[in-house]
Amino acid sequence: MTSESQEHGAARRPVEDEVDVVAEETQKPAKGGKKDKKGSFWKELPVLVVVALVLALIIKTFVVQAFYIPSESMENTLLKNDRVLVNKLVYHTRDIERGDVVVFSGVDSWDGEFQMEEPSNPVEGFFRWVGTAFGIVPGEKDYIKRVIGVGGDHVKCCDSKGRITVNGTPIDEESYLYPGNVPSDRFFDVTVPPGRLWVMGDHRSVSLDSRSHTGDPGGGSIPESQVIGRAFVIVWPFDRARVLEIPDTFAQPALQALGGAVPLVAGFGLAVPLVLVRRRRRLRKR
Repeated sequence: MTSESQEHGAARRPVEDEVDVVAEETQKPAKGGKKDKKGSFWKELPVLVVVALVLALIIKTFVVQAFYIPSESMENTLLKNDRVLVNKLVYHTRDIERGDVVVFSGVDSWDGEFQMEEPSNPVEGFFRWVGTAFGIVPGEKDYIKRVIGVGGDHVKCCDSKGRITVNGTPIDEESYLYPGNVPSDRFFDVTVPPGRLWVMGDHRSVSLDSRSHTGDPGGGSIPESQVIGRAFVIVWPFDRARVLEIPDTFAQPALQALGGAVPLVAGFGLAVPLVLVRRRRRLRKR
């Protein structure tokens, strides 16, 4: 056997040696592979950050946005420096309701309740924009108030007991009104135009709300089209986290006596004359 193997070439290596060689060859690339994985992670990190920011901005633009509370106008429901989440989809599925806490834009309309210095350079402006988008800093022209009256409502202050009335029905504001405040320290008697809202802060003595803008177009009311969304939960600070529910007083059926019936009444008002005209034409043809 030995002579035959020598005739055909060098003697074969033992099987054990072959196993060692294979194991050694498969282990060598593994060392470089770890470095490659680490390198690829750092290369992909900027892409992941950009994708996360883009997704966050899409969600902020169309679904939910965080807002910073810059003033005391909604105390004690919302305190200064609170952060709330605003639902931007809700008013695509239902109408704005009395008692909703809404965020709206006051661009080219109301003056701000606080003033912010203009950014001194483009970089500062960019970070201001990012901070506003994610609710880290306040938006100078964004407001947050409670809806007291909707289009068609007759809102008045005050009745013999000092309460605000909506369509002749007094609302009980004790659950959310700032302690020691009266419902209003000024008289008003307005009928909210269609497509607009009468809004007020819960801290009535310091809030620059619809009452302060009665001389503006709309008589102090704001356009529904300016509403960004409904504030539905406090998310910061954690010890104040809670859902912002509509107070029970706004569920009174009597509040719907006028405001909620306006479209229906208008529909009947237009339908009746059309039916009468159609009947007259039929009689003439006969």
